[in-house]
Amino acid sequence: MQTVMPTKPTETRKPLRINNLPPQNMNMNILQRRLHILLCYTKASEEDSGWILAGRMKESLGKALEEEPILAGRLRRQSEEEGGGDFEIVPNDAGVRMVEVRADHVKLAEFVGELKANKREANDLVFWEDIVEHNPQFSPLFYIQVTNFTFGGYSIGITSSLLLVDPFTFSNFLKKWSKVHKTIFSRTNIPKIPYFYFPNYVSSPNDYRLIAGSNYKACKNNTTTYVAAQSVILTVPKNILRNNHKNLAALCIEEAERKTGSKMASSLSLLLHKLPCEEEDAYNKVEMCSRKGLFDVIITSCAIRTWDELGLDSLCFDEGNKADYVSCWISSSSAVSDEGSVMIINPSSDDTDTFGIKVVVTFD
Repeated sequence: MQTVMPTKPTETRKPLRINNLPPQNMNMNILQRRLHILLCYTKASEEDSGWILAGRMKESLGKALEEEPILAGRLRRQSEEEGGGDFEIVPNDAGVRMVEVRADHVKLAEFVGELKANKREANDLVFWEDIVEHNPQFSPLFYIQVTNFTFGGYSIGITSSLLLVDPFTFSNFLKKWSKVHKTIFSRTNIPKIPYFYFPNYVSSPNDYRLIAGSNYKACKNNTTTYVAAQSVILTVPKNILRNNHKNLAALCIEEAERKTGSKMASSLSLLLHKLPCEEEDAYNKVEMCSRKGLFDVIITSCAIRTWDELGLDSLCFDEGNKADYVSCWISSSSAVSDEGSVMIINPSSDDTDTFGIKVVVTFD
């Protein structure tokens, strides 16, 4: 496990407020909800490898984090003097966690083919450690796993807490990061082997062999499992914000249920991203709801979307080497598998699209 921090110390530390997180000893399931993004790449050249890419990514990610230091921050509870015990994410440069592993005796093409055929999520290729509820300030909110396939190719598994950032803002950051990466390493005087070349620092090949990524904990002691949930993305007109957020959530749940044939759990978490505030910067808010506590509202237009709307199919770190396979999903620990979630994402101020509000409905 390695840590990537912004290459420059963050001087202006504006925290991201998260209102209404349940108090300690209450239901804190929302802490373990996260977004996974998986990108699989064929080698661009004979010299190309995930080890080289990961070494270079440490440098480019540190540069990209200068503009978004909150992604390298940690969750903490405010004191009573600061805000009455609400949570906030502080850009304290604690860093993003990165792990590099090797998949022996596996061909990337065959692995991807199996994923497509079985329509399952590759939890082996992403990493996550549950946030420690009673002491969250030491838990990372952003992980990267680079997996080398010994028979060619590599994958990049990216995981982020849903409290930290919404999928659309996060995908925009990944695109900016890839541009920074290509700008840095397009120069001709760049050494072929990066300074942070992991095999140079490993005493034994067994030290970095693939052991099931985020499922490692489940394999070791059978106490924790990770469940990929089914999600539906919807867009609704901006002016619908004048209605109650719970009403909007009720509509989108109904649409998602009709689309998938699934049923929302009796309890759910409602996560509101980028709420405007007159006195301060935007903040996020969490509400714990019951399915019966939501009210229906009539909206004449509502469009179903897919994860393709994130636009990650063209994301690449080597010029022209686009991903052979892209997958996005939301998951949680087994402890929250009986609880659904709805995420409402306000449009940015420069969004001119009529359908500006994104809603992500996730079933248990």
